[in-house]
Amino acid sequence: MTTFATAVAQTLAGCGIDHAFGLVGGGNVLATAALTRAGVHYTAARHEGGAMAMADAYFRATGRVAVCTTTHGPGLANTATALAEAAKNRSAVVLLCGDAPVAGPRAHDIDQSALAASLGVPVVRPTDPDTAVEETVRAVRTATAAQCPVALFLPGDLTDRELSAVPVAPPQARAEADKTDEVLTLLLDDLTDRERPPVPVPAASPPRTRTEESAEVDEILPLLSAARRPLLLAGLGAWRSGAAKILTDLGDRLGALLATTVMANGMFAAHPAALGLCGGFASPPAAALMGEADLVLAFGTSLGDFTLHGGRILDPAARVVQITLEGARAPRADLAVRGDAAAVATRLLDAADAHGIARSPWRERATVSGALRRAADGWAALPHPDASGGGRIDPRTLTRTLAPLLPAERTVVLDGGHFIAWPAMYWPVPDPAGLVFTGAAFQSIGLGLAGAVGAAVGRPDRTTVAAVGDGGALMGLPELETLVRSGRSALVVVYDDASYGFEEHMYVPRGADAATLRFGDTDFAAVARALGAQAVTVRGTTDLDAVPEWTARGARGTLLLDCKVSRGVLAPFLSDLLGH
Repeated sequence: MTTFATAVAQTLAGCGIDHAFGLVGGGNVLATAALTRAGVHYTAARHEGGAMAMADAYFRATGRVAVCTTTHGPGLANTATALAEAAKNRSAVVLLCGDAPVAGPRAHDIDQSALAASLGVPVVRPTDPDTAVEETVRAVRTATAAQCPVALFLPGDLTDRELSAVPVAPPQARAEADKTDEVLTLLLDDLTDRERPPVPVPAASPPRTRTEESAEVDEILPLLSAARRPLLLAGLGAWRSGAAKILTDLGDRLGALLATTVMANGMFAAHPAALGLCGGFASPPAAALMGEADLVLAFGTSLGDFTLHGGRILDPAARVVQITLEGARAPRADLAVRGDAAAVATRLLDAADAHGIARSPWRERATVSGALRRAADGWAALPHPDASGGGRIDPRTLTRTLAPLLPAERTVVLDGGHFIAWPAMYWPVPDPAGLVFTGAAFQSIGLGLAGAVGAAVGRPDRTTVAAVGDGGALMGLPELETLVRSGRSALVVVYDDASYGFEEHMYVPRGADAATLRFGDTDFAAVARALGAQAVTVRGTTDLDAVPEWTARGARGTLLLDCKVSRGVLAPFLSDLLGH
C-alpha cells in the first residue's frame, strides 16, 4: 500500500516536476523524503522565504514548474513575501506545505488557507487520502494553466495514511509524453470518474471567439494605416506567449521600431531595429526615438508607471493599443484588445498584407541618420563623470567596467533597491529568461541571493550573475551559503553604499532622518569566505581583475565582489522622478 505523502510526491514527479526547494519540519519532512525517493532533485534552503524565492526564480529562468516545500504554520508564514512576489509575477510554482489535521486545528495552527488567499494564491487541500493523486494533478494543472503559484496543503493526520484503491501516478508517465498536458492526461486517465470542483483561481476573462478577436483587431487597422512611426512594445506576457518571432516579423513588415519592458529585456536582442528598454532605464538616444512614435502597439504589458517613466517616455499625442490576455486597459491606452500576444500579432500581420498597409520609412530613416546605432550603443557609449574616490568606486564605473568581463551566456538576477539601475543600464541579457528581477512585482528587497540559487540550479548552462544591495544582501544572507553549497557558477556583485539608497535619495530631502537609513560598512568579502565562497573587496577598477582570473579557472563556484560604491551617485530614473 502507498501512503498519502508518497502518492502526492510520485504524482508531482509524474507531472514532470524535477526540482524542489525547501526547508523541512514536522509538517513536510515525510513528503520531502517521498519527493527525493521519486527522483525529484532537492535543494535545502536556509529560510522558507528563500526556498520560495528559489522556486520562483527557477520558473522564471526555465519556464518549468518547481516545488517549494515547507512545514506548517511558521514555515508557511515565512514564505509570505516571496509567495506574494511569485503571485504578482504569475510564476507557476507548487507550494507543498504541511497543514492542520482534518480532525481539527491544534493550538499552534493558523488558518493557512486564509493566509494564502490574502496573497492571491489558490489552495488545494485534500481531506481524503484516496484523492491524493487527483488533487495533486489539479494543483499542477492550475499552476501551469493559470500561471500562478498554488498551495498544496497536506493535513497532518493524512501524511502517513495509506491509500485504498486510487492508483498513484505511473512513474513512466513522463517518459511516455513530452508535453505537460499530455502527462496530466495520462495521470487523469488513471483516476476514478469522480467529479471534483475546480480550484478557485484569480478571476480570468473567458476565452475570445475568433469573431470577437477579429473585430478588435479590425479596430487597430485604421490606426496602423495612419501611423508614420509605429513602435512595438513587448512585455513579459508577450515572451510567455512565444511571440518573439512573430513580433519581429510584424515589426519588419510595418517598418516599426522594437522595445521591451524591463521584464522582457533581451526579447529583441541583436535585432537591428531594437531600442532596448522602455521606461526609466532607457538610454537618452533610445528614449528620444520612443518619444517620436505616433502609434505604440503594447503586447503583454500592464503599461505601468515605470514602463512609461511617469508619462515621460511617450509623446502625449501618440496612440497606444494595449494587448493583454485579460483585456486590461491602462490609463494611457487608447484601445484595449483582449487576446494572446502571439495570436493577435499573427492576425495583425495577415491583416496588414490583406489590407495593403504601407510600410513605414521610419526605421530606414533612423538607420541612415545614425539614431538607431546610437540607441543600440546605449548607456555604454555615453560618458559620465567618475565619482570614484575616498576608497569608494562610482557604481557606473563599476558596472560599465564589469560588462565586458561577464560571460555572454548569463542569467542576471536582481534584488530590489536603488542600485538596480546600473545592471539594467549596462548589462544586456541574452533573452528574458536571462533576467530574474526579484522583488519587482511586490516592491520588496532581500530575495536576490535566493533567486540566484533558483536561477543557477535551473540554468547550469549559464553563469548566474547576481546584483544585490547591501540592505538586501544582509536581509537574505543565509542563502549565500545555499548558493555556495549548490556548487553552481555564480558571480555575486554587492553594491554596498552602506545605506538604504533609494530611501535616502528619495526621502532625506523631504525630511527623513538620514541616521535611520545609513550604516557602517559590512565586510561582505570576509563573510563570503567564511561561507566557502571566493571573495574580493572592490574599491577601484583594478580590483576587478579577480573576475577574468575566476573565469580563466572555469568560473567554478561562487565569487563575491564586495563593491564599496559611492553613495552620492543618483540613478537617472530616480533623478528624473525627483525633477533633478
